[in-house]
Amino acid sequence: MTEPTTSPSRHVAIIGGGPAGLMAAEVLSRAGVRVDLYDAMPSVGRKFLLAGVGGMNITHSEAYPAFLSRYAERAPQIAPLLRAFDAQALCQWIHDLGIETFVGSSGRVFPTDMKAAPLLRAWLKRLRESGVVIHTRHRWLGWQADGQLRIDSPDGEKQLKPDALLLALGGGSWARLGSDGAWMPLLAGRGVELAPLQPSNCGFDVAGWSEVLRSKFAGAPLKNIAIGMPDSPARLGECVITASGIEGSLIYAWSAPIREAINQQGVATILIDLLPGKPVDKVAAALAKPRGSRSMSKHLHSQLGLDGVKAALLRELAPAECFADPLRLAQAIKGLALNLINTRPLDEAISSAGGVRFEALDENLMLKAMPGVFCAGEMLDWEAPTGGYLLTGCFASGRAAGLGLLSWLKA
Repeated sequence: MTEPTTSPSRHVAIIGGGPAGLMAAEVLSRAGVRVDLYDAMPSVGRKFLLAGVGGMNITHSEAYPAFLSRYAERAPQIAPLLRAFDAQALCQWIHDLGIETFVGSSGRVFPTDMKAAPLLRAWLKRLRESGVVIHTRHRWLGWQADGQLRIDSPDGEKQLKPDALLLALGGGSWARLGSDGAWMPLLAGRGVELAPLQPSNCGFDVAGWSEVLRSKFAGAPLKNIAIGMPDSPARLGECVITASGIEGSLIYAWSAPIREAINQQGVATILIDLLPGKPVDKVAAALAKPRGSRSMSKHLHSQLGLDGVKAALLRELAPAECFADPLRLAQAIKGLALNLINTRPLDEAISSAGGVRFEALDENLMLKAMPGVFCAGEMLDWEAPTGGYLLTGCFASGRAAGLGLLSWLKA
């Protein structure tokens, strides 16, 4: 990764030690800038490490047009970041750290050992060798009247006057790992245009499950299903019934349109296909076969393999009269309507939407209202589903902000 160089006497403060902040630190230190990175937590990369629990999904191997589409309405703003540092470039960067990767059956890219910790250790070693000084347990408190930065440290409050500042403070989810959104009022007070932080990649609540469903099936996975929304094609995957509603990877993929429907209408309806591999006419034909003295539960199981949580959900949501009509029951199985009324709390979400609006930034990710202050990562107003898209966006934006800051220092 070749970067432009600048005077070694220039000093930059970076606030936030997640992927975006660390990537910006790498860009700047390689160009000869003196970098001090501050993080409120006892160690950096805590949310990054948590993301690696169960398998560090670093990026995705799908073709660029499909990859870019995952950023939805913010794709035009994310596009230049990815053109400069896409999934392939990220994989090469990881390989340069001595970490090999592989592509899983779903197209997701993982380190060969599936772990985040070896990657982070190798990266931090390289950063320290390049001169980056990392200060943990140092919380940014904002600015003094004279423009100096206020930093709360174990030794008391400090004041800093760097040549430039780069903020990579994360969003508003998983506050215990450092992303608490406390920076929002600090920037709002400086006239920075912000979008409210909202849950993304999150679960949702229903009005209320029956006691039978909640007591017997909370925590049960719904596997091999498809979920869609009215006027939108269904996607295959799996999710989990919870005591209050539904969550899991397939729900996360729909979280943005579900959330916006709830915001606008107070409710969002998803359509669950319990048997995505069977067309409705085949399902109806199977249901129309004589069941004799067998119960409907046994009929559903013997003809369609529907039992457990799938059969319970069908009983919960399909009108009772459907069970006397094979065609209506087949239609319910192929499009079971579930109304969702709330997102789960922001702090439970994997990530957050909202933050610093791109309209508040110039092409170098510098705040228009605050020259010399740059922003990167999840604190920007964009969102993406799980699958490596979030991390790729954070890496790419951190690199872009670092390069933008270098250009500003040289101007």
